[in-house]
Amino acid sequence: MPDLLDGPADLAAVASAFGHQLHGAGVPVTPERSARFAETVLLTQPATIDDVYWLGRVTLVSGQAQIPVYNAIFDRTFRGLVDFTEALALDPDAPPSPPAPSSERPPREGPPGRETDGVAPVTSATPGSEAAAQTDPEDRSVLAAASPEERLGHRDFSACSPEELSLLRQLVEQLPLIPPMRRGRRTRRHPAGARLDIRATLRRAHRSGGDPVRRIRRRHVQRPRRVVLIADVSGSMEPYARVYLHLMRGAVRALGAESFVFATRLTRLTRHLATGGPDYAYAKVSQATPDWSGGTRIGEALTRFLDEHGRRGIARGAVVVIVSDGWEIGDPAQVGRAMEKLSRLAYRVIWVNPRSAAAQYEPLAGGMAAALPHIDTFLSGHSIRALGDVMAAIQSATRGGTGTRSEVQPRG
Repeated sequence: MPDLLDGPADLAAVASAFGHQLHGAGVPVTPERSARFAETVLLTQPATIDDVYWLGRVTLVSGQAQIPVYNAIFDRTFRGLVDFTEALALDPDAPPSPPAPSSERPPREGPPGRETDGVAPVTSATPGSEAAAQTDPEDRSVLAAASPEERLGHRDFSACSPEELSLLRQLVEQLPLIPPMRRGRRTRRHPAGARLDIRATLRRAHRSGGDPVRRIRRRHVQRPRRVVLIADVSGSMEPYARVYLHLMRGAVRALGAESFVFATRLTRLTRHLATGGPDYAYAKVSQATPDWSGGTRIGEALTRFLDEHGRRGIARGAVVVIVSDGWEIGDPAQVGRAMEKLSRLAYRVIWVNPRSAAAQYEPLAGGMAAALPHIDTFLSGHSIRALGDVMAAIQSATRGGTGTRSEVQPRG
C-alpha cells in the first residue's frame, strides 16, 4: 500500500484513484468529495488503516446502503490489491463486477487471518483485517459492487427465488412505517398557532400592567389516522400475497392497523398478526384463511367489509389500502358499487396492483375498471422500491392530492 503521507502529489493520486473506484462501483463520489478526503487525511495525519477507513467513510459515503460497497472497495484498494496507476486508467463505462453477498462490519480487533463475513471469501469488509494479505493473489475474486438490497430493489416479487423471498421478508420488516396524521379536536399552545388563546393572553398581560405584550396562540394537535389494509390472496395474487402479509404484520404491530384478506370470502387477520412471533402469526393466518389461492370475489368481499366493519367505524375517515390485481369472477358492477360506498366513508383509498408495473398494462379487467373511478392513488407495489412508494403514499395521504399514475385523478 502506498504511504498516504509521502507528499501532496501522492496523496492526490491516491484520493483520486480511490474516488474513481467508488464511483465506478455505484457510490456517487464527486471530485469535491475526493478532494475533501485528501484534505482530511493531510490534516489529521492518520496512523493506522482503521483511521483512514473512518476518514473516507465520513467524507465519501452519503448513505447507509453505500457502506457495503465502500467496505469492499476500501479493502481491495488499501490492502495492496489495486495498483493506483492502473486504477486511474480504468474505463469508467466498464460494467460493474458481479455482485456477491455483503454486509456492514465495524472495525474490530482479532487474530490475524480470522475468517469474517466479508464481501468476498478472500477478503473481509472489516477494516483492519489481514485476510487479504494472507491469500494467494491468484485466488482473489472480484468484490461485490452492489449489496443484495440494491439487487433486489427493483426485482418483481413474482420473479424472486425462495432464497430471495426470504431476504425480502427481512427487507419488508425494515421498511419505515409512519402513520398518516389528522387534525385532532384538542388544541395546545404553539408559537405558530393560528388561533389566539384570549384567556391565556389576558392572564399573561397581568405581568405587564394589563398590556398584552405577548400573545399566546394555540393550534390543533396531530393524531395518527387509522390505516386499513385489505389484500387479495387469490391464486392470481399468490406471488405477492406472502410478501404483503409481512407488510400487514408490520403495520398491525407498528401502526395499530386493521388487516383483512379475501379470495372467495373476507377474513379479518388483525388479531392473528398482532400476537406472537412471525411463524406463530403466519400459522394462525393459514388456519383462518382456507380460501387462500382460491377464486376472486372482490365485490362480495368489499360489500361484506362495509356491512360488518366499515360502517361501524373502521373505514370511516381511514386510509384504506387495497392490494389486488382486479380480476373478478363475479359481477364487476358490484365492485363499483362497493368502491363508491367505500370512497364516501374513507379519507383516502389507495389501490395497489402489482400487474400494473408491466409496460403494456391497461386496466381492462372487469373489477379493476369498475373500481378505478373511486381510487385516489393507484400504485404497482411489485418490488421493494415500489413498496416504498406505497409507504410514502400512506404517510402523505391527504384529501385532494394528486394521483400517482397519470390516468388516476384524485377525487374531489
